[in-house]
Amino acid sequence: MRPFLRGCLAAAAASLLLAGCSGEGRAPGPGPATSASRKPVPRPTPTWNAHPASIAALGDSITRGFDACSLLKDCPEVSWVTGTRAQVDSLAGRVLSAAGAANSWNLAESGARMADLPDQAAAAAAKKPSLVTVLMGSNDACRDSVAAMTPVADFRADFTRAMAGLHTALPKSQVFVASIPDLKRLWEVGKENPLGKQIWKLGICPSMLRDPDSVSRSAQTRRDAVRARVVAYNRVLKEVCATYQHCRYDGGAVFDYRFSSNELSSWDWFHPNAQGQAQLARILFTAAFAKP
Repeated sequence: MRPFLRGCLAAAAASLLLAGCSGEGRAPGPGPATSASRKPVPRPTPTWNAHPASIAALGDSITRGFDACSLLKDCPEVSWVTGTRAQVDSLAGRVLSAAGAANSWNLAESGARMADLPDQAAAAAAKKPSLVTVLMGSNDACRDSVAAMTPVADFRADFTRAMAGLHTALPKSQVFVASIPDLKRLWEVGKENPLGKQIWKLGICPSMLRDPDSVSRSAQTRRDAVRARVVAYNRVLKEVCATYQHCRYDGGAVFDYRFSSNELSSWDWFHPNAQGQAQLARILFTAAFAKP
């Protein structure tokens, strides 16, 4: 036998011997799945409690009901979250048990920005609520100028810190995050009212509402920049909320809602009045509790 052929036969015999010892020569059977064939295991969707025992509301002037009942005053009794007036039909009134709104806390502050949310979250943690609601960010866009608006990176850092604090202190509590309203839509509605435009001159959301009748390119560019920043903020709210199992985002429900003139305060033509608060309660109840 030629040396070359003898070498090939010897190598083949050695391979068969090794296969027999290792079991590779046996009939094929189910082996360990490769990384390419292994199917991802779906993450179970946590049960969302539609009847929390208590609610803590965080946010700004919208949640405080500012200018909804009287000039330059908070009116939490018509708040979309904790309001006690029947006309609003607040979240607390809809979902809490017999304790009703007595088992809810409105910890929002008029004028608050996202940088204030971590402190509000700490105050909420002390109450140990079953549900925490967050509606904040309008004041980060409502600044003296576009340049003065809160940078998106800072907004994200503050919101992330607040959420981390909430979930560390209240690991089993649910958090519902509402989107920021479309400020440009509020300008479109309010600018039709002469009295409202005069009030805006006092300094209400100047980045959006300054020179409300101007159709100059600079004015349009400014308004578009504010709207784009709100869109970016809402994207942050959605993304950060999605990293927590017990957090639910409203899917842009507030941003998409087209407030009408009869749903805005007759004192500033910007904040929701009692009727506007009722609409917020309606759409946010659906977003928070009517989802599958």
